[in-house]
Amino acid sequence: MTELIKFLIYDEAPELLDLRRQVRAFIEEEKSAGRIKPGPYGWAEPSSDFSRALGRKGWIGMTWPREYGGHERSAIERFVVTEELLAAGAPVRAHWVADRQSGPLLLKFGTKAQREKFLPEIAKGECYFCIGMSEADSGSDLASIRMKATKVDGGWRVTGSKLWTSNAHRVHMMILFARTGPRGESRREGVSQFLVDLSWSGITVRPIINLAGEHDFNEVIFEDVFVPDDMVIGTIGNGWQQVTNELVYERSGPDRWMSTYHVLSGMTGKLKKFPSETRRDTVARLVARLWTMHQMSCSIAGMLENGITPHTEAALVKDLGTCFEQDIPEAARTLFPEELRSTFPENDPFNEALRYSTLYAPAYSIRGGTKEILRGIIAKGLELR
Repeated sequence: MTELIKFLIYDEAPELLDLRRQVRAFIEEEKSAGRIKPGPYGWAEPSSDFSRALGRKGWIGMTWPREYGGHERSAIERFVVTEELLAAGAPVRAHWVADRQSGPLLLKFGTKAQREKFLPEIAKGECYFCIGMSEADSGSDLASIRMKATKVDGGWRVTGSKLWTSNAHRVHMMILFARTGPRGESRREGVSQFLVDLSWSGITVRPIINLAGEHDFNEVIFEDVFVPDDMVIGTIGNGWQQVTNELVYERSGPDRWMSTYHVLSGMTGKLKKFPSETRRDTVARLVARLWTMHQMSCSIAGMLENGITPHTEAALVKDLGTCFEQDIPEAARTLFPEELRSTFPENDPFNEALRYSTLYAPAYSIRGGTKEILRGIIAKGLELR
């Protein structure tokens, strides 16, 4: 069988270590000034002020061309900044999707006018995007979408709804995945992508309150919404290739294995006060897995830097990362049982982080593709099916 999966080890050069120090110093300045207050939500907290501050530092759109507001830095440099922001629990949620995948999608498939309009605003931390993929009764089976876009004079009329759309109530734009033609035998034909301004007439964003009692998800309803032709991304009918390219960015980054990093960090701190061989062994194994995820994800950043679209490798990182993220709170509850945690100070950061992570951990294996979908992609990439 052909060797189809390759991960390379990247040793950090001195300039990358210096970049890490710069990000850490910036985070400490923001904390000292009271502009950010890391909490149990970690990086999932949005802050427009912080996003704009990152834009001024040149840490959004880092790899993009300067003509579009970018900074022409390497994918590895962006990886370093991303990792440090997530480790610090910085409130990056507002601009996250736009920087992670919407901008790169427009760079690869968008028109020059689309790039000129949206990319500089994203890079400044002032334009935010959400993902218009999932639908009711579709979930990770994107090929089964029913959202329909019909050609009319000067554009398209869109009718249908998107479900579980994170952050739609806070952002400006959506990249919409819709059906524009016949399904074909594979169901992957006849689909396209559009840029949609969520303030347009006919769009309703309805909140979905999750089991934690919080508003993050939304249903976004389109009722005869007109989308002009200049908002088509790429080529009509080429949506499947485009959306799978986009998902590589969503699945391979540190945000897919660092969601519970603050719990792991908290465990290492608690070990100093409550040492035991079992706790040391378990935490050490988790730290080793963290380092493995770091190396694999960094390797994918290098592939993207070299123009490679690593579908299989990205799916593997997402699958392993999901398991890792879910194992951390499970280990924390076992190593530090409720009887022990009840002795910790009131509002102890470790307890708060563990409570939040325990509530949200089941969802980690859904976002960006379920385990079943990801393992199907991996099996196909390995020529096992």
